[in-house]
Amino acid sequence: MSIHEARLMRRETVAEGTMAFYFSKPSAFRHQAGQSVLLKLLNPPETDSEGDARTFTIASAPHEAELMIATRMRDTAFKRVLKSAPVGTTVRIDGPNGEMVLHDDSRRPAVFLAGGIGITPFLAMARHAANERLPHRLHLFYSNRRPEDAAFLAELQQLEQQNKNFRLVATMTEMSKSARKWDGETSLVNAALVKRFVRDLAAPIYYVAGPPAMVDAMQDMLRGDGIADGAIRSEEFYGY
Repeated sequence: MSIHEARLMRRETVAEGTMAFYFSKPSAFRHQAGQSVLLKLLNPPETDSEGDARTFTIASAPHEAELMIATRMRDTAFKRVLKSAPVGTTVRIDGPNGEMVLHDDSRRPAVFLAGGIGITPFLAMARHAANERLPHRLHLFYSNRRPEDAAFLAELQQLEQQNKNFRLVATMTEMSKSARKWDGETSLVNAALVKRFVRDLAAPIYYVAGPPAMVDAMQDMLRGDGIADGAIRSEEFYGY
């Protein structure tokens, strides 16, 4: 873990209310897919009581030339500055941090349970697995209210086509509020849904990322099905 400086290269909208920000990768920076950084704004034009630094999962994979983060855009000083910062703006990054990384034993499948912007560590892992041709079986359950809210959905669908070991189960829970067509799943991520796609529940390592209430619910669900705490890894996204 160390401190680096990086420059903002570009930004893009990746879902309604969600943006991705791309930064230059410092030459000495190394990370594993799923890890995070503490990103600090330097001399921002405005600030508030929440401060000038936030923790973000790196949504890009280790082989990529840039570091990418993605976040819901709330009306805070930090988000306003990040959204309007000129290309080339320098930020400070502290990291990498965290242990939300893919396990080494490829004989054990991985089951990813993602809610909303909690998709970021799993996007990095899916990109990494495809690039490295990892033998791990990966199952991603990705829950959003509507397709309009589902960041990186099209890319994940493409990754499923490219990687025979990767299975995407996307579900939209409030399609009555959507203007798009959706032919996929519409239930909440629950034990019944997981059991339809994962035959042996005891075999995988489970990874959970999303809002705190969702993470708690998924942990309770897994424990209720007899999954040991040692086989569950989780990360909460507070939506700051």
